[in-house]
Amino acid sequence: MLSTQSHGSTGRVATKKERSLRLYLARHQDEVEAAQRLRYEVFSAEYGAQLSGRPGLDQDEYDPFCEHLIVEDETRQEVVGTYRLFLPEKVACVGRYYAETEFDLSRLLALDARVMELGRSCVHPDYRQGAVIGILWSGLAEAMAMWQIDYLMGCASVHSTDGPALGALYRNLSPYLTAREQRVFPLRAVPKFDVEAQAEPASLPSLLKGYLRAGVRIGGEPFWDPQFHCADFFVWCESSLITPRYQQRYLEPVDARK
Repeated sequence: MLSTQSHGSTGRVATKKERSLRLYLARHQDEVEAAQRLRYEVFSAEYGAQLSGRPGLDQDEYDPFCEHLIVEDETRQEVVGTYRLFLPEKVACVGRYYAETEFDLSRLLALDARVMELGRSCVHPDYRQGAVIGILWSGLAEAMAMWQIDYLMGCASVHSTDGPALGALYRNLSPYLTAREQRVFPLRAVPKFDVEAQAEPASLPSLLKGYLRAGVRIGGEPFWDPQFHCADFFVWCESSLITPRYQQRYLEPVDARK
């Protein structure tokens, strides 16, 4: 269904190490587990997250009902990037979107629209120069067109425990907020969160920077996630802002019958 070599006329993306990157949707359990292994290595080793699942894997109750978008370095035979996609028709299998465990989404869920949730974003530390995240977003663009998605939503994490710094960051993000009728509300506030604090803003992660450049909007104040030791910002985007741009830039023709 979704399977393509990385962008470029030869099907390769050139880097200093001449890596060959392949984009695909997982179709077998071993592919899913390879993505879960990367998630474990990044979330546990880098952020000290308390993860559930089998040893060495990041697993939860959503994984069996999600599509897993994967970028693999074929030269190293290693998964180097992944996104988890939760389609609206699968929500009933779990009972709610993952973001509903962190935010009150009642305003958005009242919309007559198809909403796909994006989660568990993860890129190997050796591959964070832009190519992998660009290829993943090309996959998102195709997935949104293929499944006729109206909106994309998810959570973008900022790994900081400094409430005033996170408040200052939120203040700086005010130009990127959604319209008031599309705001969400965190179920757990960041400790000592203070929008008026005279503090140095927390660093804006490169992933969140990319979201903002793509037209993604912030849904409101962040949720505090003690499991991952981070503040989660809710992100929301119309598919029309993403699909044409990323299809044109990254995608080669794909046979949707496969």
